Amino acid sequence: MLEEKEMRKYWVREAFKGHKKGALHRQLDIPQDRKIGKTLLRKIKNTPLHQGRKVRGHLVTRLMKKRAVAALNANQ
Repeated sequence: MLEEKEMRKYWVREAFKGHKKGALHRQLDIPQDRKIGKTLLRKIKNTPLHQGRKVRGHLVTRLMKKRAVAALNANQ
């Protein structure tokens, strides 16, 4: 078991434990070796769900928004 000091150091690892790696890349049809830009992540985050809005030709879903917010928080 990690000590409290080490837990604070690796909090991101614990936060993303249940997430599927590369899922947002696959949803947006962006190759894994390319980064997803912050502007695109912000567009996804700020897009309303109820209107059937699309970003880069893909319908923005609740799960996509959740993954985009997680990616934005991980990059800070």
